[in-house]
Amino acid sequence: MNTFKSTLLLVLLTVFLIFLGGMFGGRNGMVMAFVLSIAFNFAAYFFSDRIALSAYRAQPVTREDLPRAYNVVERLAAKQGLPMPKIYVIPSQSPNAFATGRNPKHASVAVTHGILDLLDDEELEGVLAHELGHVKNRDILTSSIAATLAGAITMVARMGYWASLFGGSGDRDGRSRGGGFSGLFMIILAPIAATLIQLAISRSREYEADATGAKETGNPYALARALQKLDAYSRRIPMQASPTTAHLFIVAPLLGSGGIANLFSTHPPIPERIRRLIGRDLI
Repeated sequence: MNTFKSTLLLVLLTVFLIFLGGMFGGRNGMVMAFVLSIAFNFAAYFFSDRIALSAYRAQPVTREDLPRAYNVVERLAAKQGLPMPKIYVIPSQSPNAFATGRNPKHASVAVTHGILDLLDDEELEGVLAHELGHVKNRDILTSSIAATLAGAITMVARMGYWASLFGGSGDRDGRSRGGGFSGLFMIILAPIAATLIQLAISRSREYEADATGAKETGNPYALARALQKLDAYSRRIPMQASPTTAHLFIVAPLLGSGGIANLFSTHPPIPERIRRLIGRDLI
């Protein structure tokens, strides 16, 4: 199913870019957009993890650098029969974490300085088990590709918008394509398209990773406590993150809580995740 989702996202990118190319550049624009889509698809599949990690200035660490997290990940990976993923640290005091990579053999787990300072050992183990749950469930490729494609769509639409402000392009019949109005339309549509791509990643993946993590540690209460702390402290110290990669993190770094925000969040509400873990709210 996750392989199908990844393929569908790449197809959607190709179709959307060709549509953009046709709107702003006519037939020639469609050809250029098709070539561009091939390059984006290649980058999304092979380099989406590196793009996400570099976006947050994540630095690789060894066992000697970070034994506390490294030893936990090594033990949990061995227990689940997974290759040892690379470990990265993000220089941010906002507590958060994510996993990325195209498959378990090329997986990476990134944690912030903030989460290392905030959580006790049991809670950190729960979070790392959750991230390895994403690796085990093989949804890291879909999430990583979605992040790359959402950014690509937004970037190309903005390029088309600025091009339209300076006269746009015409086809060989001399008819103008794009223009200020269509450019404005696309700059509004692009974030919507990016959001739809992210929402194509079912919220159930977080519930599944929570359940997998709790099962592997045998301690759902530790993960529940971690989620409650992360939810509270990430609001106090907001993560400087891009909306196109917000879905990668264990808790959404940019969205508010309740009401309309939940409709557009790729994460289910933290209280509901806690209830599913332990059957009740934490006191």
